[in-house]
Amino acid sequence: MGKIIVTGASGAFGKAAAELLLERCAPEDLVFLTRTPDRLKHFAEAGAEVRAADFDDPASLPQAMAGGERMLLISTARVGTRVGQHRNAVEAAVSAGVDHIVYTSLMAADAPDNPAIVKLDHRATEQIIEASGAAWTHLRDSQYSEAIALAMVIPALAAGHKPDNCGDGKVALVSRDDCVASAVAVLTQDGHRNKAYTLTGPEPISIPEALGMAAEIAGKPITIEQVDDEAMFAYFDSLGVPRHASDIVPDGPIPWSSDDMVTFGTAIREGFFAGCTDHVERLTGRPPRALRDIMLQHRGAWPQ
Repeated sequence: MGKIIVTGASGAFGKAAAELLLERCAPEDLVFLTRTPDRLKHFAEAGAEVRAADFDDPASLPQAMAGGERMLLISTARVGTRVGQHRNAVEAAVSAGVDHIVYTSLMAADAPDNPAIVKLDHRATEQIIEASGAAWTHLRDSQYSEAIALAMVIPALAAGHKPDNCGDGKVALVSRDDCVASAVAVLTQDGHRNKAYTLTGPEPISIPEALGMAAEIAGKPITIEQVDDEAMFAYFDSLGVPRHASDIVPDGPIPWSSDDMVTFGTAIREGFFAGCTDHVERLTGRPPRALRDIMLQHRGAWPQ
């Protein structure tokens, strides 16, 4: 049997997947790819292979993929410009003999009228994998609970208020750890070839309701200001967030763009993230974690 490859293994998702795979598999059956091998010395010391790989350098990839049978392709952070990176990775993997590619996609990536521009990258990558000749599994993640509990809640608590364009749209927030466990399950079990799974948490909740939960846990008020999309753009402009992915400064202080976040809010408002599935429990054998649980876990990082 060939090896399991994890791309982006020095990122948060990749590192968590690598750690879980080491609990389930013989280390010699695991290959972890990263642009920064020095950061993964502990995995190499545990017996896994750590290989240098850069999706922007296609010539580096066939050697990095050699001997792999299944690959977890974790979407890179470059919204708007990552499809080329993903294409390089898929083509190199297939040419090296990888037979099954598991991809971290987005809920409703295949909905043609989903206004979230981030879905364009994900659906394009899904189609590249589907056309590659390898078997595929698309893991279509909902929004991460951790993104709410940290990136959204912390500044909202600090300011005491937050503008929001999601309206009363519901989103079944999912823990990143549950998405990692689902990915590892697909990589280590049979029966998941050429299937798509939508990974959600246990209950749909609106963003105002989620921030209300955080305010209650923290004992501090958060006032939600319901705004339209243009006012949301203006808010991000005031923070110095670039409008478009093409405006993002590489390795700069803000790695995302406002058109990504505003259109994601539009998609929530219009109901594209409201559905719930039992796919996490079916894949992992345990129910997904609730948002309150994630908030309590990260409460120590909140402003006092």
